[in-house]
Amino acid sequence: MSLQTRLTLPIICCVFAAALVRAAPEQPPNSVAEIQSVLGAQQDAWNRGDIDAFMKGYAQSTSTVFVSEDEVTRGWETVRKRYQEKYSDRTKMGTLSFSEIEVTMLSPDAAVVLGRWRLKRANDEPHGRFTLVFKRLPEGWRIVHDHTSAAKG
Repeated sequence: MSLQTRLTLPIICCVFAAALVRAAPEQPPNSVAEIQSVLGAQQDAWNRGDIDAFMKGYAQSTSTVFVSEDEVTRGWETVRKRYQEKYSDRTKMGTLSFSEIEVTMLSPDAAVVLGRWRLKRANDEPHGRFTLVFKRLPEGWRIVHDHTSAAKG
């Protein structure tokens, strides 16, 4: 092999490698971590007593759905109003914690989340389970459907 070939071959390999690296698609963001971050931000907002910041985790849409007990609430503004009425002061809000979070990706733009919720308040500790449907929207991952149930006792 000539000296010119020995010098040129590594340069050509580097050029091809650089082209391949540049042509590789960007890695998709870590959707599970982003969804968990939304839930963490909701928990923090709740524990500050900030329902408006808590509601940033929901899609601000008329098609947003919240189901609890035997009641279906439709629309972001209606869900927000429900929270404001039911948890009208810090005593009623208590301290919220989420646990046992399981995120299942349904597609690159949709996920279902299963978990537990618990409120610690002065006189009680209501708790239960939730199933959330998240959708990736232009503003990020948001809850489009929330089914929350309280445990008995």
